[in-house]
Amino acid sequence: MLVKTFQAATMAEALRQVKAELGPDAMILSTKKEKQGGILGFFSKQVVKVTAAIDPHRPPPPPPAVVRERPERERTAKEEFESSMLAPLARELRELRERVEQLSKREEEQRQSQPEAAAAGDENGKPGEVAGINLNNIPRQDLEEIKKLLLNTLTRNQGGDAVQTVQWPDSGSDQSPKEGVAAVEGEQVTPLAKELERQGIDHDVMDKIIATINTLPAEQEEQSISGRLGAAFGRLIKFTGMLRLKKNAPRIIALVGPTGVGKTTTTAKLAAMYALNRGNKVALVTMDIFRVGAVEQLKTYTKIMGIPLEVASTPKELERAVERHADCDLILVDTAGRSHKDTEKLDEMKVFLEGIQSDIYLCLSATTKDRELEEILKRFSIFEVSKVVFTKLDECESFGCIVNLLLKANLQIAYFTTGQRVPEDIEVATSDKLAELILKGAEA
Repeated sequence: MLVKTFQAATMAEALRQVKAELGPDAMILSTKKEKQGGILGFFSKQVVKVTAAIDPHRPPPPPPAVVRERPERERTAKEEFESSMLAPLARELRELRERVEQLSKREEEQRQSQPEAAAAGDENGKPGEVAGINLNNIPRQDLEEIKKLLLNTLTRNQGGDAVQTVQWPDSGSDQSPKEGVAAVEGEQVTPLAKELERQGIDHDVMDKIIATINTLPAEQEEQSISGRLGAAFGRLIKFTGMLRLKKNAPRIIALVGPTGVGKTTTTAKLAAMYALNRGNKVALVTMDIFRVGAVEQLKTYTKIMGIPLEVASTPKELERAVERHADCDLILVDTAGRSHKDTEKLDEMKVFLEGIQSDIYLCLSATTKDRELEEILKRFSIFEVSKVVFTKLDECESFGCIVNLLLKANLQIAYFTTGQRVPEDIEVATSDKLAELILKGAEA
């Protein structure tokens, strides 16, 4: 075991030295602050000392796999997915372009030589008639409509040549959602609809997503499947982005949620994100005095990050703790986990939080079933939930429950957490990330 002590002016700088020299797997053994220099105790300078250790005999990482060229690589499900959607569309557009070019050429020949154009009309049909269709008689508006219809071509049967097109219902149609947006000729669903359904997305939500994709601007038609799905999510779901901190007062965020969803770890991750990565002045307040080890866990995190921690066991203590850190940019409040069925404890927690002006972030586990998520949201709605944080994405195989809840309840989403590491395993929720999660199974 290699043990080394690092010295710096701040805790953040000392931790950067540890990571730079010993790597991200180094283990922090102790931290302390000392005063050095000066004369007779005056004019001394405070420094931070961090003692860290790492095992120098760890097995080396496995060598990179040798890439061998193969005559033919089997395409992934995602590549098949995109190919099946784009190939027929490209073919139809190419055929349309060729027909328009033929029409233009014949019109030019007709203007140059009327006899030649007439002869061409005798042999091949009337001028402007291509493949049995008289394009001269089709209004320009109808031609534009033909182009739009071509964009609805999504896939082709594996064993045949019949092109399948999505059946988009008219606004006045009586078609049910299952017979409308998600359906195709032959009563088969599109590859995208199949993947959305496999992820557990409800049919009504699925139809709304696909209908939104169909209304995207023409310039977005060149995007990948994931890009278009992300664009649709961006229109349908509210993604809040990074916190907007106030200028003359602290932003107060209280994290609430049922037991076991990872509120305390999420609180520490947010503190590290804004204190260490962005340099904001952050304070933590915990109300979780019931769970064994909860306060000690936060004490360890805050000591390493060099930020203050307050413990509040009454509403008055919570108010005073917030007042003591009024000069901070951000105050994070970690609440005790409560069962959504324990209405008495939820009401008690509400009394605590009513004394401070805070934004309520509801932490939910992505491993929870849809029905339970809806019930949890209903019970925690007494807090006037501002935004949601979905945790434990690393433990999930499907992510449809996230999309279902966000769209049905019209919620704003702030963050995703993907593991237990602090501060690495947290990220700002975005539409592109959500699309990537939903299509993750298509890459397998």
